[in-house]
Formats: sequence, structure tokens, C-alpha cells
Amino acid sequence: MSKTPRSKAAARAATQMVVSEAAGQGKIAELVRQMLVHLGEDPGREGLRRTPERFEKALRFLTSGYRQDPDTILNGATFSVSYDEMVVVKDIEVYSVCEHHMLPFFGKCHVAYIPNKRVIGLSKIARLVNMYARRLQIQERLTSQIAHTLEEKLSPQGVGVIIEARHLCMVMRGVEKQNSAAMTSAMLGAFRTSKQTRDEFLSLIRGTQP
Repeated sequence: MSKTPRSKAAARAATQMVVSEAAGQGKIAELVRQMLVHLGEDPGREGLRRTPERFEKALRFLTSGYRQDPDTILNGATFSVSYDEMVVVKDIEVYSVCEHHMLPFFGKCHVAYIPNKRVIGLSKIARLVNMYARRLQIQERLTSQIAHTLEEKLSPQGVGVIIEARHLCMVMRGVEKQNSAAMTSAMLGAFRTSKQTRDEFLSLIRGTQP
């Protein structure tokens, strides 16, 4: 199967990003050294000597989703079936970084869809969640990106995505509300138009009867 123009553009962008990353190796570490000085620390002391390199390595991992694209993640793992009941993958662990303060947010993602003659390998859903989570994000966009990508790639009867997460920018700073959590949802197709479908999704992720 030949790639669509959009797929080719995404592949080119991913290649350019890999080249750019290779050229920029070590630059983030140097900036972190400067930041430590501005914070009043000594980047040469024992505990901080390797911190800039460790920080760069960690940050590149946490933003590795920029170097991936949905077509590579899904890799043709869709299959023709006659099944048309709801498919749910719940409690997918999510770890991401808030783009506003570059502090982590983390929680659970629940994904459901109703097939329209095609299904996707279940592990690919978790990989898709990881791909979008490993970018600088806001929870609302992350939720929407997962839902719309599944809609685009599967053309299902409907897609539902719910994310429950705690944000360290609220817990550690600002209002400092340690027990607060944010919930976001994206409902497309039958999940948007049918209350019965939404209620079934909610009951399945909560473990209650509809």
C-alpha cells in the first residue's frame, strides 16, 4: 500500500527532526549548566556534575513522540472483521509533560471505539497514547489527538477517549492542591450522538452495570 501525501509529509518531518536532534546533541546539557548558575548553584559540584547530561537524555526520551508518526506506530495493524460491538482499552498509564510549565502530568487513559468492519491491534492503542503523550502537551489536546487519529485511521462508527490526570503544576506550585485531578473527554461519532453508547463506555471503565 502506497503512503498518502500526508503520511509522506509526516515521514519527512520525522526524518528532519532526527537529523536536527543529532546535530543538537549536548546543546541542552550546556543550557542546563547555565541555568544552574543562574539559579545560584555550582554545576561543578559532585551532585550536579552529570546532571545536565542526565537531564538532556531524560528530556529527549520524554519528548520522543515528536520523532514518531501514527502510520509507523500502527504499521498496518488493522484487520477486517465482522465485529461491531464496543472495544475498550482502559487504564492505559499516561506520563506527559505540561507545555506551560514543563512539569509532569500523569494518570490513566481509557479508549473505546465501535468498529466499522475494521479493528486495530490492542497494543497499538497504548502505543498511540504513548506517542502523543511523549510530547510537550496539554491534556485537552492529548485527548483530542488520540480520538481523531483513531477516527482517521479506522473510520469507526464512533470513538471515545477519557483521560484522568494529576498535574504537578497544580500540586507543587500555584494553588498547591495535592488531591486535585483533571478529567477530559473526546467523543466522536456514535459516542457523541448516543447517550446509551456514552453510558455503556462509562460503565465499562468504572466496572459498573449500565
